[in-house]
Amino acid sequence: MNPRRIIADFRIFALGFVRNSVALFFSLFFPIVLIVMFGAIYGGIGSAHASLAVQDNDSASPITQEFLKTLNATGAVTLNFVSPDQGNLSTYLTNNSLTAGLVIPANFAARIQAGLPANLTLYTDPASTGSAGAVQGAVGAALFAFNLQLAHSPALAGISTHNVGSPVFTNIDYLVPGLMGFSILVSPMFAMVDLTSTYRKDKLFRQLSLTPLTKGEWLTSKILWYVGLTFVSAALMIAVGDGIFGAHATLSWGMVPFLILGPFFFVSLGMLAGAVSRTPETAAIVGNVISFPMMFLSGTFFPVSEFGSALQTVARVLPLYYVIDGLNAVMLFNNPAEALRDAAIVAGLSVVVFVLALLAFKWRDE
Repeated sequence: MNPRRIIADFRIFALGFVRNSVALFFSLFFPIVLIVMFGAIYGGIGSAHASLAVQDNDSASPITQEFLKTLNATGAVTLNFVSPDQGNLSTYLTNNSLTAGLVIPANFAARIQAGLPANLTLYTDPASTGSAGAVQGAVGAALFAFNLQLAHSPALAGISTHNVGSPVFTNIDYLVPGLMGFSILVSPMFAMVDLTSTYRKDKLFRQLSLTPLTKGEWLTSKILWYVGLTFVSAALMIAVGDGIFGAHATLSWGMVPFLILGPFFFVSLGMLAGAVSRTPETAAIVGNVISFPMMFLSGTFFPVSEFGSALQTVARVLPLYYVIDGLNAVMLFNNPAEALRDAAIVAGLSVVVFVLALLAFKWRDE
């Protein structure tokens, strides 16, 4: 390959791209629109008042009643009592779509009277950040006031906070790497499918065949452009996610392989889909058939771990899964071994698809 020809084609393509407002919107700003929209939903923007389910296993104790009276006086929560006969409160909350619950153990008053620590158990839903914050603040304030009432004794009543059937990270944390994967898929894939089929229809490839430019050089310039675009898009999404919604996802050197290999794979795949399609309409159908399952089943909007076992198996067949899983591994979980495995899988698939795209692609139709 000749670097000068690659750079020349890169410059021409880049100039045409930045002059296309639609392409710029869907490449850079549409993912930001999505992250703002989903962030507003999952960020719990709204009232600080929340409903709190209370399972009181020590209801006969005046000490417990005094604590509940203090908690109710905060005015930040509405107490809804759940009978101990309902069993595990976390299961009850999940089955009834409730977002917060408090368990008072049966020995709560007895331990306090004996001068021993007594922990309450608070369940919150990380997908409801606003209500979770209101509940934690109210319970914390009530415990502080309650401990002061205990004859100025040391803080004996404490709390351990857990998530309702959810991992440590909130949905907004998963959303940033997921939408980065969405951008890596959508922009290169659909652009290359459309570009390849349109160039063929308009006989532009026939004209390019008369130049020194090779197929590999033409495809490489597109890969380089979308790699650069992906870095810009990723930086914007991280800035919005962290700056507005407090996501934990941060910039990391471990992201770099996926920001390179992802566009490499999907540019090649888009070219392959366009090369095997006879018309732009057929190419659009092929592109949609390939892309839409990956959009929704690869962890773009929801963690794959929350899927059923059958859908998790399907997700692990999709290439985008390994891009998003790798981004999660380096941005959230600090798991380099998992990220290395995912990067190796994407790299292998990228080489295979790149070669297939070059073999299937022809300057001139027979």
